Amino acid sequence: MSDPCQDGRVPKRSSKPKQPPSKDPNALAAFILEQATGEAVAEEPEAKPEEPQKNPAAVALGRMGGLKGGAARAKSLTKKRRAEIAKKAAATRWGKRP
Repeated sequence: MSDPCQDGRVPKRSSKPKQPPSKDPNALAAFILEQATGEAVAEEPEAKPEEPQKNPAAVALGRMGGLKGGAARAKSLTKKRRAEIAKKAAATRWGKRP
């Protein structure tokens, strides 16, 4: 007995006809025109909203704080406290394993 998928009678994917737009009468008219002529109707490009501009001064301040935060914290920690943090991190990381 042959496999029905191998003899070419079964389509590779289902093809459903396009559904008309539900609410917009202009979109429905374009759909009907496209179906009648077989040509796609050119659509107007959608206007992209402008992205808000960032304040350069605020960006510079945030960057400066981010650059020195980790180094300042490491400098303020004692060797004992750094070891405690490292042990806790290792226990958390390796504690999740079965």
